[in-house]
Amino acid sequence: MNPETMLPAICTVTEIRTDTPDVKTFRVVSRDGKKPFEHLPGQCAMVSLPGIGEAMFSVTSSPTDLEWLEFSIKKCGHLTEWLHMLEPGMEVTVRGPYGRPFPVDDELLHKNLLFIAGGIGLAPLRSVIRYVRAKRENYGNVEIIYGARSKADLVDYDEITTEWTRDMNVHLTIDRAEDAWDGHVGFVPNYVKELSPSLDSVALVCGPPIMIKFTVQGLTELGFRPEQIYTTMELRMKCGVGKCGRCNIGAKYVCKDGPVFRFDELGELPDEY
Repeated sequence: MNPETMLPAICTVTEIRTDTPDVKTFRVVSRDGKKPFEHLPGQCAMVSLPGIGEAMFSVTSSPTDLEWLEFSIKKCGHLTEWLHMLEPGMEVTVRGPYGRPFPVDDELLHKNLLFIAGGIGLAPLRSVIRYVRAKRENYGNVEIIYGARSKADLVDYDEITTEWTRDMNVHLTIDRAEDAWDGHVGFVPNYVKELSPSLDSVALVCGPPIMIKFTVQGLTELGFRPEQIYTTMELRMKCGVGKCGRCNIGAKYVCKDGPVFRFDELGELPDEY
């Protein structure tokens, strides 16, 4: 590991976007106005408020976004509550990048891609999706299946409906019917089986553990092989450098061997799945 990844960079929050009632996206630059470091889609970084705490988050901007990093963060604990109180111009520290990325420049090159996400699980895939869109000629057909509890909980809804639909097949669903929604209603794993996506695709899956579990089961029933399915498990990461043991899955460490895994590499999902 490059020693520089352990050194926090003091960064300025230049923009904050409210995506859902409990998710905000923070755009940050280092004090010199530049990107604090380069990353690849699927990698993570430690974001910290000194005196409050730090935690691992996926970098949700694409490497092709040359001037900043972005993090989409759900308010779900002490640190994230403080982060959600930030205003543009305030500072955080960021260190990274950590982890193995999605193999966008080798194993996924020229392949048909199937992105499947639930709730905030779209955040880790957003970096990959934006990267693929920026280099669209390098990939085949791209299909996205994304669901959340309600329309208001769909992260990046405006970007999805105004931009992603231009060059990708997008399928949205929410868990329960509501007056403001005339699209599909139902849970993501069931919607995946209903759509029956092409078996010549590589699936990239991210979401709550239970959603991943049943989605992978559904893909397997449809005929997808384990080597056709990728997921990311950054929520298990703690130190990021393989020292604390918080993220081990059998003999593997998520921070060193992941967080991106192909399912034939895992053998089986952790107990919480």
